[in-house]
Amino acid sequence: MLDAVVVGAGPNGLTAAVELARRGFSVALFEAKDTVGGGARTEELTLPGFRHDPCSAAHPLAVNSPAFRALPLDRYGLEWLHPQLPMAHPFRDGTAAVLSRSVAETAASFGPRDAGAYRRLVEPFLPKWDTLVRDFMSLPLTALPRDPVTLARFGLRGLPPSTWLTRRFRDERARTLFAGLVAHVMAPLGGFATGAVGLVFALAAHARGWPVARGGSQAISDALAAYLEDLGGSVHTDYEVKRLDDLPPARAYVFDTSPTALARIAGFGSHYANYRYGPGVFKIDYALDGPVPWTAPQARTAGTVQIGADSGEIAAALRAASREGRAPDAPFLITVQPGVADPTRAPAGKHVFWAYGHVPNGWTGDLTDAIERQLERYAPGFRDRVLARATAGPPELAARNANYVGGDIASGAVSGLQLLLRPKLSLFPYATPHPAVFICSSATPPGPGVHGMSGHNAARAVWRRLRQT
Repeated sequence: MLDAVVVGAGPNGLTAAVELARRGFSVALFEAKDTVGGGARTEELTLPGFRHDPCSAAHPLAVNSPAFRALPLDRYGLEWLHPQLPMAHPFRDGTAAVLSRSVAETAASFGPRDAGAYRRLVEPFLPKWDTLVRDFMSLPLTALPRDPVTLARFGLRGLPPSTWLTRRFRDERARTLFAGLVAHVMAPLGGFATGAVGLVFALAAHARGWPVARGGSQAISDALAAYLEDLGGSVHTDYEVKRLDDLPPARAYVFDTSPTALARIAGFGSHYANYRYGPGVFKIDYALDGPVPWTAPQARTAGTVQIGADSGEIAAALRAASREGRAPDAPFLITVQPGVADPTRAPAGKHVFWAYGHVPNGWTGDLTDAIERQLERYAPGFRDRVLARATAGPPELAARNANYVGGDIASGAVSGLQLLLRPKLSLFPYATPHPAVFICSSATPPGPGVHGMSGHNAARAVWRRLRQT
C-alpha cells in the first residue's frame, strides 16, 4: 500500500507529492492530461516554433515561494530570466508608471507628489520580506508566525480595502498601477484584504522581480516532476480519476482539484455547495512578427504590462465581470511578453505575447475585438504585427484545465472571507469529511498563483496524519 496518492499534477499537486516524498513516504501522482503542469504549461498554440504559456507566464509568486526556494529545482533545468522591468503600466500620453526592482525607480515613476508615500508604504516590509512571506503563506494555526509584529503591521495595512490604502496617493498614476495589481486576482478593488493583494505583488517585485522561466512555464512543472521521480515517486499521466475506486490503495489521498470535482469524485455531496467561483477570463495568445509597438518606452522592456486608463476604468471592468454579469466595454488587460527576457520562445525576430481580460463566469462571447482595441490605444499598429492568434474564453479554459470552473483561473472567487478562508470557513482548510482525503489546490490557502504553497501546506497536514496512523 502506498503512503499517499496525489491527484492532479499542477504546481500544488506536484509540490505536495515532492514534500511527502522528501520525508520518506511512498507517493504516486496521477494526472488526467498527457503532461504535467496544470496552470504552468507551455505549448505551441499558434504556429510551429512559437512556445506559449496557456496560463501563467510571469512568476513573482514562484520566485518568492518559500516552498520552491527550499527545493533544488535549478538542478532539474529551472532557470529564472528577468526582464529589465518587472511590470509597466502605460498611459495614453506615452508615459508609464513602473514596478521596478528598485523602490526608488518605482516611486519616481509616480511623480513627486506620491514618491514619498509609496516609499513609506513598502520600505518597512522589505528587510523582513522572506520572513513575512513565509508567515502569511504558511499553514494556518499550526505554523506560528516567526515575526508576529511585522505580520500584524502588514495586516493593518493590507486587510482594509485597497481603495483605503490608495487614499495616501494624491495622483492617479500610483492609484492606477496599484489598482491593476489588485486586479491580478480578479478581486473588486473595494473588497476585504485587497490592500494586501497589491502589497504582495509590489513587494515581490522589489524583492526578487517578476521573472519568466527559460523555455516556458512548463519548466517549473517539469523540474518538480523530475525531482519527484528522483525521490522515488511515480508520475502517471493520461489517467483520469472519476471516483476514489479508480486509485490504488493508499493511506492518504491528496487532491489538486476544484472543490466541485473533489466532491464528485469522493462522494461528498453538497459539502462544498457554498463555495463560490469568480469571474472568468478571455485570453488570447499571439504569434507576432516583432515586438509589441508600445508607445511608452518603459513598456517595451517590461515582462508584464497592465492596460487600464485609470483606476476608475479598472474598477468598472472588474465590476462588470464580477457583479453586473457582462463583459466590460473597456476591459482591464494583463499582458505578458516573455520574449523581452527569453528569446527562445519564438523564431529569431518573432515574439509570443498574451493578453486577457475579465468576463463573467461561464461567458461564451468573443472579447477579441475589445481586447485589441485596448491594445491599439497603447500600441498603435499592434494588429499589423499579428501572425496568428489562439483565443480561449471560459468554456475553452475550463476544458483545458478542469480547476478553472467557468473560466475562473483563480479556482474560486477571491473576495470577501473567501480570500483568506477557503474552500470553507474552517480552521483546517486542507481536511475534508473523509479523514484520509485532503485538498491542496488553489482553492485552499494561500490561494491562486504558481507558488506551490497550497501543496506544501497540505503536505504538512498529511504527514502529521500519516505519522499518527
